[in-house]
Amino acid sequence: MRIIHVADVHLDAPFSQLSRKKELGEKRRLEQRKALRKMIEYIKQEKIPYLLIAGDLYEHEYVRESTIYYINSLFQEIPDTKIYIAPGNHDPYCKDSYYATYEWSKNVTIFTSEKIEKIQEENINIYGCGFTSFYLQNSQIGNITLDEKEKINILLTHADLDASNIGEEVYQPITKKTIEKIGFDYVALGHIHKNNVQENTNIVYPGSAISLGFDELGQHGMVEIQIEKGNMQKKFIPLDDIELIKKEVSLQDIQSLEELVEKIEEIHIPANQYVEIILVGARNIEINLYKLEKLIQKENVIKIKDMTKIEYPLEQMQNETTLKGIFIKQMLKKKNEAKTEEEKQMIEKAIEVGLEVLK
Repeated sequence: MRIIHVADVHLDAPFSQLSRKKELGEKRRLEQRKALRKMIEYIKQEKIPYLLIAGDLYEHEYVRESTIYYINSLFQEIPDTKIYIAPGNHDPYCKDSYYATYEWSKNVTIFTSEKIEKIQEENINIYGCGFTSFYLQNSQIGNITLDEKEKINILLTHADLDASNIGEEVYQPITKKTIEKIGFDYVALGHIHKNNVQENTNIVYPGSAISLGFDELGQHGMVEIQIEKGNMQKKFIPLDDIELIKKEVSLQDIQSLEELVEKIEEIHIPANQYVEIILVGARNIEINLYKLEKLIQKENVIKIKDMTKIEYPLEQMQNETTLKGIFIKQMLKKKNEAKTEEEKQMIEKAIEVGLEVLK
């Protein structure tokens, strides 16, 4: 039995954090649709009987009815494929959602409750639940008991496996131990945007269908499962034609903004890559990121991040009996008391800004 498992498509996402370039959001939204089309064409060609969508198919806040029409029209192109959707925290099943108000293709089944629903097929049982709001704290998954263990039993849901921080404990936190104890043959999850297909596990995240930002590097796509009772094989299938990567550029020996622009323009970037430039090292020039991004002509340089530092002899300067010395001494004390690397970096930046003011 062959199954396609996809999650976190996030159709009509604004992509506002990806870049200041307004047209990039439009391009990425077109690339989302292209990825979905590729998935449907693969299902057609391979005659896949089941499609499992583990949440965040679209963005509830931003999705247009035309996009819902597009999704549904694609689903209608594969009438022999049974499609199961477990809504997530970005596309919850609520009274004003398109899941509740739109007339979906007859081959589509949507899990409409946070309570576990069980759907029985000839050789397979699919257990599922969906978000009915933007948060789901009390998961019902631990209450499942498999009553037909001779069949293939699959769990489909949107959840945070082994949530490690308080911020994630509102997105249906479940533990690997709880799931393994139930005994599913396959667990189709969504929510985490990095896939774990290479791991030796039947609890699978396919990752996001396309990369939504520079914190989602690597390939993105869907998972194909070939499963029989007691035997499962999985294969990752890329859907995103674009790869997001990061490249470091050292400002060592760079003496002008023009020289920096030239250095960035000289970088070879393949047409299928979007790049975030990370500026590193000690610098001798002031960096205005907005101005720098305007000067860069390479269209696939999407974002520039400044991680450079101006080198100051701080340990020596803090002993000066001046306002500058007092400032440095107090800030170094705060830096030593900082609990996280991010906090230390913020203090270092504050020292730099302060010294520029005190010149």
